Amino acid sequence: MIRHSRNTSESWKTLPWKKFRRNLFRLQRRIYKAVCVGDHRKAKSLQKLILKSTSARLLAVRQVSQLNAGKKTPGIDGIAKLTFEQRFEMSEELLRNSRNWQHQGLREIPIPKKDGKIRILKVPTMVDRAWQCLVKYALEPAHEATFHARSYGFRTGRGAHDAQKFLFDNLNSRVNGKNKRVIELDIEKCFDRISHSAIMDRLIAPSSIKQGIFRCLKAGVNPEFPEQGTPQGGVASPLLANIALNGIEDIHHSVRYADDMVIILKPNENAEQVLEKISQFLAERGMNISEKKTKLTATTDGFDFLGWHFKVQTNGKFRCVPSVDNFKKFRQKVKAVVNNSNYGAKAKALKLAPIVRGWRNYHRYCKMDGSRLSLYHIQQRAYKVFNKESSQTRHSSKKLLDKAFPSVPYSENKHILVKGTKSPFDGNITYWSQRNSKLYDGETSVALKRQNHTCAVCGLKFLTDERVHLHHADGNHANSKRNNLTAVHESCHDYLHMSKSVS
Repeated sequence: MIRHSRNTSESWKTLPWKKFRRNLFRLQRRIYKAVCVGDHRKAKSLQKLILKSTSARLLAVRQVSQLNAGKKTPGIDGIAKLTFEQRFEMSEELLRNSRNWQHQGLREIPIPKKDGKIRILKVPTMVDRAWQCLVKYALEPAHEATFHARSYGFRTGRGAHDAQKFLFDNLNSRVNGKNKRVIELDIEKCFDRISHSAIMDRLIAPSSIKQGIFRCLKAGVNPEFPEQGTPQGGVASPLLANIALNGIEDIHHSVRYADDMVIILKPNENAEQVLEKISQFLAERGMNISEKKTKLTATTDGFDFLGWHFKVQTNGKFRCVPSVDNFKKFRQKVKAVVNNSNYGAKAKALKLAPIVRGWRNYHRYCKMDGSRLSLYHIQQRAYKVFNKESSQTRHSSKKLLDKAFPSVPYSENKHILVKGTKSPFDGNITYWSQRNSKLYDGETSVALKRQNHTCAVCGLKFLTDERVHLHHADGNHANSKRNNLTAVHESCHDYLHMSKSVS
């Protein structure tokens, strides 16, 4: 039992997080290896240990209350922020009830889709999210040992850039990509129609976790389809969808990112036969192919996937650029900031920088030349606004523009594809820390190499479970000299600033 003083934040901040992460990873690696050799009994026994583990429970609470993107989104209980005392209490509640978890209802948030329809985001309470995160710690390594190599969505150590690189490797001129076709597969209401039995039958877990997952599925059920659906918004939902869809990649040569899929056809292959097999696979899991959105496309005509437009030119060269929709959404975000009259040029530059950097980073392996994708015209518009609003010189406006539109180096199709079925749970820390470090550029990349891919605060390797932040040692964000910059985990960065504010 962790001893703590509930009167200050120090007890939470000074917990041995480094030790906790090592303890959890040790159990997860053993689960992964047990499933790899077919010993499900041992894997389930280890999963029970994770439910009881103090390390896993506290890490789960920290993940949902401090690190996740939706940490400020409340559930039906209205709780969006936890005190340090409440975090300890939540950990104790997980210890008492994790083996017989009762899910509360879900808060429904309507999200407009680009086709004009509405998608319902179903958000669990904070404590339910913590339980799902704890259970995910137990389930993920077991199923990582079974997942297909060409599944890249919502998996530790894999991402959209791997799917992008796979398409390059299979559609470039060396493999005669211009003569191939692709099926752009769309699964109709995938998350809403996944059969509960399809998930439960494939779940590698002890009965206590299965029972909790079943209650989780039932908490977000649509009355019209009581045996189907996994709530979008839950921590475990993407993992459950991957469990149900795993194996669809074996039907034909393809790449999958969650429920988005591209199937690659050689000239003599029959698209109807492939679709028939996929339709049968999905029907067994309660789902259908969307006939309206599923398309058979020549690679020379081009197709969209994951925010990119892929096309094989008539000369055989493969090209990937940001899709029209993706660029349009990005431009709208930039315009909303630039044209906002509620704050000045300096504030606008600060708000624009992460938007632009994130967009450029996502598309860093695309062909990004030309005035449109270099953002020349958007920058010129921003410069005029900055120059008009700023009482300073044109030189100052130019400096603000440089801050608002940070440059990111791009190298077309140079991403290194993850090796086969490798998983972060296989224990090869050197491979995964070095691979994760390659996802960053600029001063962050320099700091990572200087620090041998280890966090300057906790000393642990940078794996794929947490983002890397660049910390300014003297607290002055204008001082970007290399001796002032260190690479740290996101959570370690939070604690550094927290300690300064407390002192």
